[in-house]
Amino acid sequence: MSVLIHDPHLARDYINQRQLKGLDRYDEVWDGVTVVMPLPTIDHQKIAVRISGIVLAGFDFREPPHIFAGVNVSDYVAGWTKNFRCPDVAVFPEHTTAVNCDTHWCGGPDFLIEIASPDDHCREKLPFYASVRTGEVLIIGSEPWQIEQYTNQNGTMQLASVCTPASSAALTSVTMPFTFRLVPGSPRPLIELTHVPTGETWQI
Repeated sequence: MSVLIHDPHLARDYINQRQLKGLDRYDEVWDGVTVVMPLPTIDHQKIAVRISGIVLAGFDFREPPHIFAGVNVSDYVAGWTKNFRCPDVAVFPEHTTAVNCDTHWCGGPDFLIEIASPDDHCREKLPFYASVRTGEVLIIGSEPWQIEQYTNQNGTMQLASVCTPASSAALTSVTMPFTFRLVPGSPRPLIELTHVPTGETWQI
């Protein structure tokens, strides 16, 4: 169920109350409209943190990329809070063209992951991610379990590949030295990452 508040006073009070209670951690603003995201489950958070750690381990620590399990991404340097998204995992290379504004990045990462929760509309973020020059997006969904790979093609995010637990082939990242696939498991499929240069594999 969604709620659209057109009363500006009621909307302002609602947003202020969320901020005062610290409930706005996962809120985003889409072109001036506050979007209240479903709170992530424990498994959702575990997946994001572990993938971030695995990706970091796959790089030379002398020149590590900027890797985040949650970060603000906007198309503004100043006034960024009127338009930003918060991917679950984001990877900016050491020499990224995005600008580190301390509170947020102006410009997209090379690679990001959205972990789809029921009713979170994360696929609606794809045009924004394309507009800030994100190179690649993976969406990990659980209803049903699948990994969708999108790549930036001339300024639009195009679906490149889909992996399910029944798939035998892994998704090969076009921006990262990793492959991703789903392995049948219980109570849920395992997310398998393989570091291409070494062949080292992790399962989450």
